Amino acid sequence: MPGEYAIDVRDVTKIYKLYDKPIDRLKESLNPLHRNYHRDFYALNHISFQVKKGETVGIIGTNGSGKSTILKIITGVLTPTTGTVQVDGVISALLELGAGFNMDYTGIENIYMNGTMMGFSRKEMDEKLQDILDFADIGDFVYQPVKTYSSGMFVRLAFALAINVDPEILIVDEALSVGDVFFQAKCYRRMEEIRKSGTTILMVTHDMGSIIKYCDKVVLLNRGEFVAEGAPGRMVDLYKKILAGQMESLKEELEEMNDFSGDSVSGGGALEDKEFKKEETRGGGLMKDKIAVNANRTEYGDGRAEIFDFGLEDQRGNLSNLILKGEMFTIREKIRFFADIKAPIFTYTIKDKKGTSLTGTNTMYEGADIKPVKNGDVYEVSFTQKMTLQGGEYLLSMSCTGFEGEEHVVYHRLYDVASITVISNKNTVGVYDMESTVEVKLTKGGEA
Repeated sequence: MPGEYAIDVRDVTKIYKLYDKPIDRLKESLNPLHRNYHRDFYALNHISFQVKKGETVGIIGTNGSGKSTILKIITGVLTPTTGTVQVDGVISALLELGAGFNMDYTGIENIYMNGTMMGFSRKEMDEKLQDILDFADIGDFVYQPVKTYSSGMFVRLAFALAINVDPEILIVDEALSVGDVFFQAKCYRRMEEIRKSGTTILMVTHDMGSIIKYCDKVVLLNRGEFVAEGAPGRMVDLYKKILAGQMESLKEELEEMNDFSGDSVSGGGALEDKEFKKEETRGGGLMKDKIAVNANRTEYGDGRAEIFDFGLEDQRGNLSNLILKGEMFTIREKIRFFADIKAPIFTYTIKDKKGTSLTGTNTMYEGADIKPVKNGDVYEVSFTQKMTLQGGEYLLSMSCTGFEGEEHVVYHRLYDVASITVISNKNTVGVYDMESTVEVKLTKGGEA
């Protein structure tokens, strides 16, 4: 239907020529036989997707997937090698904050200059000016040259300009991760306002909580290739497989899925059963080879036991370092013993990036005492619990220890062996969520 799409990307490819040495570029341009001295790099390879008017669409993928490249092509900063992009509406883009600013101009002058570049008249910018200044909240600095601004003030002004010109299409590339926490909260509130007003939003971010909370649809890219598009929860789940290097599992799931619409991470039904069966029957290999492991971890012990394998499983049984807040997840450990031990204890601890222990437990605390083990025994232990930590990055440690008389003995301990990334669309105060149930009711009305 004509006019249905705000953005229509069709078969877009972007190729860069890479040269080993600067002189090779000159050699190629002067060679009478048209000999190539370059190799082609496909930043994007036949990418197609559409964004409906009023829709909020996220683009996710690992670094180098082509996310920023496709945004620059949509905004006209870059030209595709092949393919077409059609845009229906006025774009306000936050690609590189302040990229269009003249550093010698004052903040006010930059506001009017950028407004003119976006197609607004002087009178229209006069009407928008106060809202922009109120949002930026940088005081009299707005009358000073931008080159005198701190990075924080620069970000505030650039974001205030982009988000307060009533764009028909807002394109955001990681811009919401800048500034202090109060300014970020202010930006998110404004984003929600313009989203509800019907503005089309296309966003790139590594914040999966924002993707799940704000997006109607998500496009997943990997190494310049289109992987899939669909419901945010499902696409985040596929993205987790890419992060964990589970490409075969990803390929199998894509082959099975004929329709991505309507699925969410918390649902899945029969698909979840298939996932469990696939994980159970896939077999072979170690769990730790399918997640991101710290190559510089610290480990020690007296050698009478070895934690030779470990893994993190999400609610569906997928091995992944990414866990959704509110989901059940499991920490698994496999331990081999090289001596008879009377009462080993298996443990895990989760710490923040500063090294503060936030939570953890062990088989002794949980009343799962282990009977005496023999040399050559192999044990598997699993700790299953609900993830209530706030969204963020954490570190996982684990150990096999025990008491021999009054002495605490470490048989094998792995410090900071793996990361845990918690994805959240609702963070509360502190390090974990009390999962409060809130009830608000009017008990007495005021008089007019």
